[in-house]
Amino acid sequence: MAIVSNTETPLLEDTTTVNGSVDYKGCPARRSSFGGWRSASFIIAVEVAERFAYFGISSNLITYLTGPLAQSTATAAENVNAWSGTAMLLPLLGAFLADAYLGRYRTIIISSLIYILGLGLLTLSAMLTSLSNSDCQNTNNITSCSTPQVLVFSFIFSLYLVAIAQGGHKPCVQAFGADQFDGNDPKESIAKSSFFNWWYFTLSTGVLLSLLIVVYIQDNLSWALAFGILCTIMLVALLVFLLGTKTYRYTAKVNEENPFTRIGQVFVIAVNNRHNAPPATVAEVEVLQTLPQQSSEQFKFLNKALLARDGSSEDWKGCSFNDVEEAKALLRLIPIWTTCLVYAIVFAQASTFFTKQGATMDRKLAAGLTIPAASLQFFIGVSIIVFIPLYDRVFVPIARTLTQKPAGITMLQRIGTGMFLSAFSMVIAALVEMKRLKTAQEYGLVDTPSATIPMSVWWLVPQYLLFGLADVFTIVGLQEFFYDQVPNELRSVGLSLYLSVLGVGSFLSSFLVSVIEKASGGDGRDSWFASNLNRAHLDYFYWLLAALSAVGLAAFLYFSKTFVYNLGRSR
Repeated sequence: MAIVSNTETPLLEDTTTVNGSVDYKGCPARRSSFGGWRSASFIIAVEVAERFAYFGISSNLITYLTGPLAQSTATAAENVNAWSGTAMLLPLLGAFLADAYLGRYRTIIISSLIYILGLGLLTLSAMLTSLSNSDCQNTNNITSCSTPQVLVFSFIFSLYLVAIAQGGHKPCVQAFGADQFDGNDPKESIAKSSFFNWWYFTLSTGVLLSLLIVVYIQDNLSWALAFGILCTIMLVALLVFLLGTKTYRYTAKVNEENPFTRIGQVFVIAVNNRHNAPPATVAEVEVLQTLPQQSSEQFKFLNKALLARDGSSEDWKGCSFNDVEEAKALLRLIPIWTTCLVYAIVFAQASTFFTKQGATMDRKLAAGLTIPAASLQFFIGVSIIVFIPLYDRVFVPIARTLTQKPAGITMLQRIGTGMFLSAFSMVIAALVEMKRLKTAQEYGLVDTPSATIPMSVWWLVPQYLLFGLADVFTIVGLQEFFYDQVPNELRSVGLSLYLSVLGVGSFLSSFLVSVIEKASGGDGRDSWFASNLNRAHLDYFYWLLAALSAVGLAAFLYFSKTFVYNLGRSR
């Protein structure tokens, strides 16, 4: 089955076809027959299933590591952050392979198969670990109660197999979904902007269901059963994705040259021409004059790539204007990417220390009904599901009237708003943790870590809700921003850049935990992250993150003021 066009004939310039898109036969895609919300719905369904599976693992992973695998709280938090960080960084590799060689469609299929394999191995590992622990409980030999290393290794191997699968799956699915809308068509352009909102809305629904169903099964029935359900759902999702094959729009290869090579040449030629004189030919002068004022002043050294390689006035063979603009676009992303890292560090806390906090508090909803600590992340999903429709249907139309911008506010304004809410959530988290520690002291439970502190888990709900609201602004904003501001051929890479923010943030969170653990512990002292949370000081950590968030937001605002959006792209 051909999914890319190898013909050199340009796509038909008429209202019935979409420029730059082909159907599953490699013919120009007709707007009325291919793409749009119908095709996007198949792709969205796949993403809902993938998020259901991923959060079925990640949201409660720290509980499995500190429970069946008997790791300490600090070690488990570091391992969760390391795995999560890897899962968020691998999309860079997956996106590279998709954009340069395989294409998004094939990458999604291959990644889904690896995903199913990883989940199947997780199920098997959990079954064997459960049997091993059962044997331990039936023997008087204490040394036999440690989990065999081969089972620990098999579980970790399976986890990272899932991370590899997500590396190819995550950036390609969303990019492929957005490809079903033509950004150059007025009606489809508005639909494309809404797509990112509803994309996050639906995947949050998948996350919400996972936190309600899967976590309950893990805590009350069986880890192996929970992982088995996730494996089955991913298998069904792959079949659903294949059903939509004949309805999708596929990106046509209008330039056979590898986009990474083409853009890389801009930097190489610019460096080679760094000592050359100004352009001598009329052609070169005209090309430089086509650059807009803001763009020509930013990263001026790359304008040298528009000149001939040897600086001569004959046989001009410099890079094209588009190549130089695309190279500049990638450089502009670096300050924005960097300043969002603190947000990602805060983002990592919901599935680690927030969960451990909740486990110490009163989680009874009714007689005999106790909410699992990891299911508290349910409130993040609730917040997202409530606020995204309000954002898309209420806030955007009002803001559009005031600002005359199609999306109401710029992408960077949206990201910055979420960063502020994230910093505020850390302040709330610190105050609640101070209250929790004080309650433990008042009831004499400081040295009884297994006892339930008589403080309702509902105290944690505000910080979870703020997390969700921050995601509505920053996470969705980052998705649209990195998809929109990279070259068309590198949009999978663009979305992997957004994911890499979260990945590096997880690693930085793990690094912070490790450094603080060593600095605050030792000499008989309890560290900030002591396994007995009643003697720990998570409140200090949250105050530190609030301060770092304020610094990160200030830097983000500084670079946002000078950011130049790509020509012809949405603002």
